[in-house]
Order: sequence, then structure tokens, then C-alpha cells
Amino acid sequence: MTKQPPLGFRPTHVVPPNGMPAWEAPDPARPTMPLDPLLPVVLVERLGEWAHIRCANGWAAWVDGRRLVTVPLDPPAAGSPPAGTADPEPLLARAEQALAEYRSAVAELAAGALDGQSFGERTRGLRIGVVVDGESMWLYDSEEGRWLYADGRRLHTYATDRAASDEGSGHAPTRFAAPKGEL
Repeated sequence: MTKQPPLGFRPTHVVPPNGMPAWEAPDPARPTMPLDPLLPVVLVERLGEWAHIRCANGWAAWVDGRRLVTVPLDPPAAGSPPAGTADPEPLLARAEQALAEYRSAVAELAAGALDGQSFGERTRGLRIGVVVDGESMWLYDSEEGRWLYADGRRLHTYATDRAASDEGSGHAPTRFAAPKGEL
């Protein structure tokens, strides 16, 4: 049985798509377990470039706050133009398929039909990000590398991890995108 986040847990950020290191204190000499990609977290406080975060299970750590991806707290303003929106159903279907593939791999690993290396190879590249809060929903589109807000009918792009030009960087920094263009 999956433990549900505590009532009132509302993520303010997610961990970047490649995951990130974490520390017990804002001190590089005190590392702890790294954080999983796209893990929803709450920013508790900042100390320079350090960010103290809390996860849904209550675990807390310090991270490089510059790397966290902000999750919008408020839905789009009423009356905003429909440009940059689309039906959320195809993205939800892709998330369901990726979750089914992961669930199948986990079952095979638990049954001994897969070893750890095979499990890693089979699940490599699977990315899912879904946060549901009543009628509000944030979805991660792994094909486009962006977070979208959904009101049940349409999607609005809020954040993307791809820069306008990916040349030479190896990893594009997170940037925020105003809704525009068709998805």
C-alpha cells in the first residue's frame, strides 16, 4: 500500500529531471541520500543558495535551491486566452502507460524474474510527474520536458527544462514559459 502525502502537503517545487544530491545540513561535508527525479517537495527555508526542503513522507534535507523547479501554486487567471492549451487526455494516457510499464517491471523484480541491472535498463527513461489537488492538476510531459497545469479540460504550459538553445551545455537550465502555441 502506498503511503499518501499528509493532508495539506502542497508541493512548491519538484526535483529536476536528473534528480539531485541532498545534505543533512547546509554543509557539503554532510551528504545524505540523493533525491529522485521529479520528486515533489515543499521549500521550508532558504540560506543563500541552500534550500531546506521537506518531502511528502516528512523527510527533510538541504539541497542546491537554484536547481529546484517551481510548481505554480495558482491556476491560470480566469479569462486567459486558450492559446497554448490542449486536451489533457493524451498526456494522462501516456502517464498511465509509463506507470503500467514501471509497475510491471517492479512486479517482475519482486518475483525474481528481473535482476537489478535488468530492472534499471527496463525502466531507464520512464518519467512520470502528476500532482492532483482537487480540480487542479500538474502533469509532467516527459516528451517535451515541461510541467503543465490542467483544470480538467485544458493544459497550460508553466515550466520547461529546455532552454531556447541547448547548444554545448549538456543539460538545459530550467526556465519558465508563458502559455503560447499549440501543444
